[in-house]
Amino acid sequence: MFFILSKILLFLIKPIVWIGVLLILALAAKRPKRKKQYLLLSLIVFFFFSNDFIAGKILNTYEAGYPKTQQYDVGIVLGGFSGLNKRNNEIAFTGASDRLFQTISLYRKGQIKQILLSSGSANLINKEIKEADLAVKYLKLTGIPDSAILIENQSRNTIENARYSLALIDQKNPKAKVLVITSAWHIPRAKLVFDKQATRKIEYYPTDFRGSTEFDLNDFIIPSASALGVWELLFKEWIGLIVDRYRG
Repeated sequence: MFFILSKILLFLIKPIVWIGVLLILALAAKRPKRKKQYLLLSLIVFFFFSNDFIAGKILNTYEAGYPKTQQYDVGIVLGGFSGLNKRNNEIAFTGASDRLFQTISLYRKGQIKQILLSSGSANLINKEIKEADLAVKYLKLTGIPDSAILIENQSRNTIENARYSLALIDQKNPKAKVLVITSAWHIPRAKLVFDKQATRKIEYYPTDFRGSTEFDLNDFIIPSASALGVWELLFKEWIGLIVDRYRG
């Protein structure tokens, strides 16, 4: 039930939905003063949440930095970086694919000895396709041996990522030094969840940074659809952070 409710919430936290609701209220309002108020509010919401400078600055502040370089026994790469290409039944990468690519790079550089793919299915309807199963095929195509790959394909969210991955590591190598690899904007939440369940110190490696460190004039004055997406991502993470703080 909680999983289904979380999917509904993802729709309700979209700023574009709020703007649409305000416009509908403006059209439905019978009093001219109320109509103007709704229209003005919709414009304010639109220009604030579509501003690249505001979104980029806040996201850059929220994203985590790199840990000190050292060697780890296991690198846990969190899912959400791919799906299934139904045209050829192969892996299809998403905007978070840097999670997997950076993991491969860390392995090639000798910073992690094993890669643990942690991801099941987050689809409400089709639960048969597991992201970890798709990703393991890709890792083998890149020449990574079976001995360097661990698979956890049952998790549907960050809490389950931590629960199942740490249980698998405890079974295979209880004294392993662990590095969690995920998007820079996801690390605050991942750290909260993993640290709560771990019996060892865990380090975190950020990938696919989305915050901006430099801006031009367009970022200040021209509305951007990508900024709306940034706020949707941040709201999702902040709500998840609050919820995960109080649940198991």
